[in-house]
Amino acid sequence: MRRLLLLAPLLLFAAGCGVVQSSAGEATDAARGVARHAGERLHSQRPRTAEEVGRSASGLDGVEVLRVTGTSTHDGDGIDVVVRTSGSAYNGWFDVEEVTVRRCFSVRVSPKSKWREDPRDVECPDGPALIFSPPPEPPRLPYEELRARLPRVPEGGRVDEAEVRRTLAALDLDPAIRTEMKADGGRVGVLLSVKGNHFDPQDCLLARVGPGATEVWVPSRIQRMPGEGGCTVENALIRAPAPAPAPH
Repeated sequence: MRRLLLLAPLLLFAAGCGVVQSSAGEATDAARGVARHAGERLHSQRPRTAEEVGRSASGLDGVEVLRVTGTSTHDGDGIDVVVRTSGSAYNGWFDVEEVTVRRCFSVRVSPKSKWREDPRDVECPDGPALIFSPPPEPPRLPYEELRARLPRVPEGGRVDEAEVRRTLAALDLDPAIRTEMKADGGRVGVLLSVKGNHFDPQDCLLARVGPGATEVWVPSRIQRMPGEGGCTVENALIRAPAPAPAPH
């Protein structure tokens, strides 16, 4: 009986150590879950540079980017991002305080990578987290200028497509702004747009020049979402203008 009493504290200590290890393991699993979520957010078939991937990863909650290797998601094995995340766990029976760990994982970003792919455990590189400059602001679309300069054609008149084209050329647009024109049914449709990121609404202006009406408008937000087809020159010819003015 005395021997059992002497062994009891040792058994309790061993059990306690086991629980502490389990809590640390749970905390590590939580940190790995944050890294896995980062991989899910970065997963895409869209080509991106290492700078774009690193910037996107650094903007995720609970994620520090320590290293980015590779040049493009579509070159070779893609891009590897080493991220540092933290996780916490607590067992009320044995842990005096909550156990928190910081761990590093390698997340692969490539069209070949699997959805919800487990990140690899890696040693944390030396040095602070990387800081990425914000992406360049897209050029402003010239709503007021376009509205003021497009020709007005009277009822019963005829739209001069060449005059519309000269008007667009005279705007001296930023090279990042794409222009497109199309004539149909005696009217001319115009599209001015900038490249989107395939996630957020695209910036674009639509215009339509016809006998009796020259209109310039911004499609609604839902029409400008990827896949909705709002930012097309065809939309300028077939859809009614949105009532809201341009957001610029």
